[in-house]
Amino acid sequence: MLKRTLYILGALAVLAGLYGFYARLFIGERDVNYGSYVTWGLWVAMYLFFAGVATGAFMLATLDHLFNVKLFQGTGKYALWGALVTMPAALITIGFDLGHMERIWKVYLQPNFSSLLAQLVWGYTIFTLVIVLALWLTARQRTSLAVKIVMAIGLFLAVFLSGGVGALLGVNASRPAWHVGMLPAQFPVFSLTSGIALMLILVGWLIPADGRRAQQLRFLGLAAIVLLVVKAYYLWTDYSLALYTGTPEASQAVNLVLFGRYGWAFWGLQLGLGMVLPLIVLIQPRYGQSGLWAGMMGVAILIGFAVARANIIFPALAIPELEGLLTAFSGPHLNFDYTPSLMEWSVVAGVVGLATLAYLLGTDRLPLFKRSTAEMTK
Repeated sequence: MLKRTLYILGALAVLAGLYGFYARLFIGERDVNYGSYVTWGLWVAMYLFFAGVATGAFMLATLDHLFNVKLFQGTGKYALWGALVTMPAALITIGFDLGHMERIWKVYLQPNFSSLLAQLVWGYTIFTLVIVLALWLTARQRTSLAVKIVMAIGLFLAVFLSGGVGALLGVNASRPAWHVGMLPAQFPVFSLTSGIALMLILVGWLIPADGRRAQQLRFLGLAAIVLLVVKAYYLWTDYSLALYTGTPEASQAVNLVLFGRYGWAFWGLQLGLGMVLPLIVLIQPRYGQSGLWAGMMGVAILIGFAVARANIIFPALAIPELEGLLTAFSGPHLNFDYTPSLMEWSVVAGVVGLATLAYLLGTDRLPLFKRSTAEMTK
């Protein structure tokens, strides 16, 4: 019943995305709300989110295929498939943000490897191939050594790519809200937390249950609690230092998040739904070991992290880099009051729907996932 509900929700999300896909592919960026001043919007935030989920899911897959943690034996292929369907979701959202999507070939044939963007594109490409290779080796039941080598390479790439996304923001010296030395170090932790949230959903709702499920959920729940506390500490250090030092651009961006137009999303969704609620629920064994509750908390954590990505991108771009810039010119895309348009939301809904359906169809149809529960627990 739960899987059928997810199928229906995924299909509805795809239908909701048809408008956005059509508008972006055949009309262009006319109906987006970012522009000449706010150059990045919802799609960039969701790219950060999906990429974090993909790399985090791969990290969780290493528990089975690299470190041979008996508790998670048999779950690695599900985590790998989750990484494989969320990485294209990240690339679709960032691809739609590009003004000329057809020029992507230039980064492969004319790369500038001193550019972080070029490094990330090549890294994502290799990482995706590593995921496919790991799944192929798993399906063919190849030697353990071959799988371990591939998973070790993938783990390095997962950490590198997670930190690289943070570096991509951090090198923007003109944006003090992003120019934080610890940002590249924080993003791998965020990715790991996102991967754990995804695994709470998979173990709680989708992976065939066996005698270890309660223990798996308890382990994942406790890990999520620890990492959410770490994330809260990161938030406190970043925001308190920005407010204490009083750097105008950084402190203004933090004030927008805490007390401005993004405050409802921060306090209600990022902090309340995405952090406080999971902490309260998962710390209780009765709920933390329940598949239904654990899965719901996984969804809550992922929503919180998606909002967190938006709260990194939007406020930093809402501060004019030059005094008087807001009133110097006027036009439809010359403002700092960014709110995602219906078309932007439509694309995100469609991408979420496609990733959901791809995951469900893969686990239902691919021979790799048709092995018996008894085989998983050998």
